[in-house]
Amino acid sequence: MKRLHCMNIGKGFDAPLTEQIDLLKKTGFDGFFISWRGDEDVRLCARYGRETGMAFQSLHAPFTKMKDMWEKDEEKAQIALNELLHCLHLCAEEGIPLMVVHAFIGFEDHTPTAEGLERFGQLAAAAEKEKVLLAFENTEGEEYLDALMEAFRGNPWVGFCWDSGHEVCYNRGQDLLKKYGDRLLCTHINDNLGISDPEGSITWLDDLHLLPFDGVINWQDAASRLHRCGYRGALTMEMNVKSKPGRHENDAYAALPLEVYFARCHERLQRIARMLEAL
Repeated sequence: MKRLHCMNIGKGFDAPLTEQIDLLKKTGFDGFFISWRGDEDVRLCARYGRETGMAFQSLHAPFTKMKDMWEKDEEKAQIALNELLHCLHLCAEEGIPLMVVHAFIGFEDHTPTAEGLERFGQLAAAAEKEKVLLAFENTEGEEYLDALMEAFRGNPWVGFCWDSGHEVCYNRGQDLLKKYGDRLLCTHINDNLGISDPEGSITWLDDLHLLPFDGVINWQDAASRLHRCGYRGALTMEMNVKSKPGRHENDAYAALPLEVYFARCHERLQRIARMLEAL
């Protein structure tokens, strides 16, 4: 069975969403995912995906309120939880099989709470009811990811989303596929230049989402680690053509016609797929 090749679409690319889906298909991709910023775009993409035969691989849940999920402020936490529950229900309605969720947002706090685990427990119960998989992504605050992966060990509706770039710019190169590869549900494949100041503070400015092979990741090693997981799901990229404030690494991508950029993305993903096939 052919492994699906997928990539993100959304506001970061200067074209209507349906045109982005068309260009992904034209350049060789089999599917896409989008970050939730309202129901209208999600429903539009789901409908257009069905019409064009493009798989709606996942919905990326909003993450700006994820710190609130772990706090004692019940009102703020309920707002955050309701947002996630709403997105989960939207996935079920539109036939989107998987929702990607950040465990946390922020670099200062490192202490998961019982309140947070209880709220995520409500989300996991809803995922089972709605028959939508939950994939927790490695970002900053890996203690929160660890707590969730431990809390839901053995739950068939909860697993892991491996972001290759986050592993080297947020998680200091820790082999998260070794930790959670047996529960891998999806990938966010991208590259970056690592941590700018290894002895200082880690910030979001290093999360560049470069094309694979344009950064510091050893992709042969990454492919070998994916292979050891036995992962046979979609290979999904998460890319960005816009440079972070004060940086210019992505500028060359933004200068390309979108079709050329998407084609280049697919060529890089094919290189990784061939590495996997050779193992």
